[in-house]
Amino acid sequence: MAEVISQELRQVLRRLHLSPILDTLPERLVLAKQQKMPYQDFIELVMADEAARRDRVGADLRARTARLDMSMRLESWDESTHVTFDHQLWNELCTLRFMEQSAGILIIGPVGVGKTMLANSLGHIATRRKHSVHFGRADQIFKRLKASRLDGTYEQELRRLLRVDLLILDDVCLQAMDPVETHDLYEIVVERYHRSSMVFTSNREPKEWLPMMADPMLAQSAVDRIANSAFELVLEGESYRPRQKPQRAQS
Repeated sequence: MAEVISQELRQVLRRLHLSPILDTLPERLVLAKQQKMPYQDFIELVMADEAARRDRVGADLRARTARLDMSMRLESWDESTHVTFDHQLWNELCTLRFMEQSAGILIIGPVGVGKTMLANSLGHIATRRKHSVHFGRADQIFKRLKASRLDGTYEQELRRLLRVDLLILDDVCLQAMDPVETHDLYEIVVERYHRSSMVFTSNREPKEWLPMMADPMLAQSAVDRIANSAFELVLEGESYRPRQKPQRAQS
C-alpha cells in the first residue's frame, strides 16, 4: 500500500521546487520501511531519483534545442539490420573521445543505410554529457545563412554554428553548391578546424565533393581539412528505413 504524503510536505516540496519527487516518493517510503533503510540512505535514494530525472529533462531539452530527432537514439538502433560498418570504430566514437581531440567524423554510405540515425545518436550522447550540439541538413543550414545576409543577422547565425561543441551537417553535397554555399562551408570548416568537432554524413566520398562545389580553391581547402582530421565510418548494406516504418496496432 502506497504511503500517504501530507499536505504540509507537499507544500514544502513545492517551495523548494522539488514537487517531481512526489511521483516516486510513496514507493520509496514503502521500500525504505521494508528494508529498514537508514534515514541517510533513504534521503540519498530520493535525491538520486531527482538528480537522474533532472539529467533526463536537461538532456531532452538540449537535444530539442540541437534539433536532434528524438526517435533516433543509440538504444533505438536495430542490431538485426543488414547494414555493415566497423563496430569497433563505432564503439570508440560513442565514447566521444574524438571531441577531446577536436576531431571530426565522416559517415558515408548509400541512401537509407542509417547515416542520419547514427549521426543523431552521437548528438544525443553528447547532449546527455552536457555538450552543446546543433544538427541540420546541410542545404537547410546554408539556406538559413543566405537568408541571414538579407536581414543583417549573418554574423549571429554563423557564430551559432561555430560556438557549439558538436556541429552535425547531414547530407553534405547531396546536390551542387553555389559560390555562397561553398564559401559558407569553407568558413565553418576553417573556423572549427582543430578547435571543435564536426560530424558529416554524405552519400559521396570527400573527393566526390570537389566537383559539387562552385569554387575549386575553397573546395579543396575545406575538403582537405575535413578528410585529414576526421574518422571515416563507412556503411554498406540494405536500407534501414523499412525498419522505421509505422506498424498497425495489433487488435
